[in-house]
Amino acid sequence: MRFDTIIQSKSTWASIAFFRFIPKGIRKNIFSALCLIFYYLVQKQRLITLHNLSCAFPEKNMRDIEKIAKNVYRNLGALAAEFADIPFLSKEYLAECVDIEGLENLREALKLNKGILLFSAHFGNWELAAAIVALILKPLIIIYRKFDSPVIENFVTWVRASAGVSSLSKENAMRHILYSLRNNEIVLFLIDQNIAWREGVFVDFFSRPACTTSGLARIALHTGAPVLPLFMISLADGRYRLIIGDIVKTSANNGRAMNVLFNTQKYTKIIEDMVRQYPDQWLWIHQRWKTKPCQVIKKQL
Repeated sequence: MRFDTIIQSKSTWASIAFFRFIPKGIRKNIFSALCLIFYYLVQKQRLITLHNLSCAFPEKNMRDIEKIAKNVYRNLGALAAEFADIPFLSKEYLAECVDIEGLENLREALKLNKGILLFSAHFGNWELAAAIVALILKPLIIIYRKFDSPVIENFVTWVRASAGVSSLSKENAMRHILYSLRNNEIVLFLIDQNIAWREGVFVDFFSRPACTTSGLARIALHTGAPVLPLFMISLADGRYRLIIGDIVKTSANNGRAMNVLFNTQKYTKIIEDMVRQYPDQWLWIHQRWKTKPCQVIKKQL
């Protein structure tokens, strides 16, 4: 093992030990309070959050919008506080703290021997959702964009790996994904973030065109691998509900471009429906609608 890898592992363990020294309940309250302070201090992110919520829920008044926005930050704090617990997950913890719905959907999908394409969003505790699937069923691969900070990158990658979740950068990931599916492995995509217009397609998300990765639909069409949604909902009592949806049928009745667009819209609609039920659990601070359709027109002229 390389010396710098050893140092990183030791520093990661030291960080985790420090956080776990603080009882979970107190830790969650501290992190939630810190994120709420961030809400008040950082105007740019606060305005992005409030604007996104106002556009998505025009029927709500500003008091309700602000309440949701504050809960978004509190939930992010709780997620960060619990991240250090992931390497210590156990089946006893699952029995006590997590309700699981739809596990049979994953087991049936594995029987097809084509691998599994899971999709989710930055919703609830998405990191814990991936770790739980890896713990109770089999290790999985999560497709992600590398963090700008090497410290955060190393920390997150190490914690995921400790739970059986391999991190695969979306850059040049196609060959590895196809290989994994051929070996009946599980690949998880988070498909709710804005991307450049060259990398995706515009689909409707909360009645606004949102540029969305087309990679999941393209891989599903190419491989025939089953596609299933995955969500982890934070409950009011501190417990969780892990929901694994039914297989989403891959539509292949039209031309390739239309098939990609149609399937991507189906996946996005499933995410929207879940976010509408639990609006304070999605990452509204992200500029989801940053890429505009007019950018495509300008590039084509």
